[in-house]
Amino acid sequence: MTEAPGVLHRAACLLRILAEGGVAGMRLTELAEAIALPRPSVHRVLRSMVEERLLDFDARSKRYTLALALFELAARAGNRMGLRQICRPVLLRLTESLGETLFLLVRDGYEAVCIDRSTGPFAIRSFTGDIGGRVPLGIGQGAMVMLAFLPQEEQDEVIRHNLPRLRELDGTDEATLRAELAQVRRAGHCGRAFGIIPGQTGLAVPILDREGRAVAALSIGSTIEHLTAERSSIIATLMKTEAAAVAAQINPFDPVLRRASAAMEIAAG
Repeated sequence: MTEAPGVLHRAACLLRILAEGGVAGMRLTELAEAIALPRPSVHRVLRSMVEERLLDFDARSKRYTLALALFELAARAGNRMGLRQICRPVLLRLTESLGETLFLLVRDGYEAVCIDRSTGPFAIRSFTGDIGGRVPLGIGQGAMVMLAFLPQEEQDEVIRHNLPRLRELDGTDEATLRAELAQVRRAGHCGRAFGIIPGQTGLAVPILDREGRAVAALSIGSTIEHLTAERSSIIATLMKTEAAAVAAQINPFDPVLRRASAAMEIAAG
């Protein structure tokens, strides 16, 4: 029993080293050097962790990687509140302080889905409509900002698939769309007035995961007269602060972030 605390400490150290080592994993020699222990001692701990399904071992490459079971444990220990529960007070607070209608959107494949909204004093129509509404990624501020903050390969695939729909809706061509996405990424928000709904505009910021990928978006729907350039600059700063606070709380295993239909089940509950 006296050895247990030492073994537990070594196991925890090895998990941290592997987590920082990247998806390719590490060999026994590398791990022994990193933890500054003899290879036989490290091998015994690694073998026990493989038996407990905390690590995977590839016999061909001789590399150890974190196992799926470890992530399942992390999911159960993560934040119990889902994205919608975390964002609800944010939507209400921003509507109260800014006098605007707020939307929370998540990505579902090639589309953005509205999973919550907080209605302001102005009568606002939106691209997604009410909760449960969908719009192609690339149309509307929230869907545009999510597309802008996808990895390049995913972004290219969405553009390839959605471009005919975007061209039909607002005449967008690929060169213009890519230029706008680059501008949105530089600015950190989307404030483009699409012109599909006359007299209305909006502003959206992404909610990013730890890899900088957009998993959701906070979006404002407003009128062109009310959302002036000066107000837009101030509002964008406020919304970025709120989005960063939300991002720090989200559970990466939240089903809302992996399957929009689950988000709708929660929204309807």
